[in-house]
Order: sequence, then structure tokens, then C-alpha cells
Amino acid sequence: MKPVYKRILLKISGEALAGEQGFGLDFDTVVRICESVRKCADMGVEIGIVVGGGNFWRGRSHDKMDRARADHMGMLATVINSLALADGLEQLGVPVRVQTGIAMQEIAEPYIRNKAVRHMEKGRVVVFGCGTGNPFFSTDTAAALRAAEIDADIIFKATNVDGVYDSDPKKNPNAKKFDTLSYLDVLNNGLQVMDSTAASLCMDNNISILVFNLNDPDNIVRAAAGEQAGTIVK
Repeated sequence: MKPVYKRILLKISGEALAGEQGFGLDFDTVVRICESVRKCADMGVEIGIVVGGGNFWRGRSHDKMDRARADHMGMLATVINSLALADGLEQLGVPVRVQTGIAMQEIAEPYIRNKAVRHMEKGRVVVFGCGTGNPFFSTDTAAALRAAEIDADIIFKATNVDGVYDSDPKKNPNAKKFDTLSYLDVLNNGLQVMDSTAASLCMDNNISILVFNLNDPDNIVRAAAGEQAGTIVK
């Protein structure tokens, strides 16, 4: 397969790395995802990855804690996931670098835009940890920000559903799936694609988002080759 995108930003939720156990890391699941990332890299696609931390910690669900501190704890959870992805990719022979929005130089590079772009130009996958490095911003917003900074062609948002629906398909068997949406559709109708900050950032910078199911990790490869693997927001 030939890719239709030169550079992508792949957003992976932390929950996706937990597998069926629902919490923590299932390394077999991590490696399956990494195998699909390797296939994309072998096609010549330049890849940046933003990963969430919800398999370890969801700061927003702890309303008795200081929000900024809870968010910082969530950022540390994303670093655990980033290192796991890096390990899985390295085991498959894929060159990879982890960059973090909060300095922790003993285990990762600090996020430097030009350095990240140079890594990708050399064929290395770059995993971005710590979200934006700031509390009150989700990892979806981090994905939108990093995609804009590295001049990605598109954001691939890998989720546990096969696209965007007008209601929860797990609760409503008659939920309607969308093939294409505009950013205003997402914002005006409160559709659960990304939070409003992330969606607005994508809209302002004209970055498309493709939402698809990660239960079959090879959807990443199909999407990179231009197949309509889910719902596209543009």
C-alpha cells in the first residue's frame, strides 16, 4: 500500500493500552499497536504519537483534589505509556524518541519542535508525553497542538468505536454514524470527538481529524493508505 499522508499525528487513549483488563498496561496489546505503527513507518509515513494516561489516572474524575495537581499526576501517567510504546517499537526495530512537555532528562528528551521534526525526517517515530505540559488541557488538545506544531497532514484519533455517532452506539442501537463532519458540527452539537478546545484548535489551523476503531490496529495502516476507516472531521 502507498500512503496518502506524509506526516501524521496519532492520538492513542491510555485505555487502549490496557487491553481487556481495563487498567494498567497489557504489553501484548501495546506490541500489536506498535506493529501497525511499524507498518506505517515502513510505508514511509512520518509519525508522531500523543498518548493519554487514563489507564492509570484520570485527573478530572478526582474532584476533591486540586485540579492542577491532579492534571500533573495524569501527565506522569502519559510518560509511563510513552515509554511502553517506545519499548514496543524498539523491540520491533523501529527507531523512536520520547519527548516530554515537562523536563525529565534522565528518561526522555525535552519537547523541542525543531528536534521532533528532524527526528521524523530521519524516519524516527516521536512519542510526545506529558500532554501540553500544562494543567487544564487534555491530551486531545495536546494532539491538536503538536499536530499544528509539526505541520502534520492529519490527526488519527484511535478510539474504541468505529467513528462518530449522534449518540452512544453502545446504549442506542439506532445511533447514526457520520462519515464526514465539519468542525462546527462537532462544536455546535457537542459530539464526542474531542473536547471543544482541541476541536477549535484543529479548526483554526485547518487540521483534519480521522476517528476510527483501534480494536483492529491495522486500521492505522488502512487510514494511512487513504481508506475511509471511520469518520473524518474537516
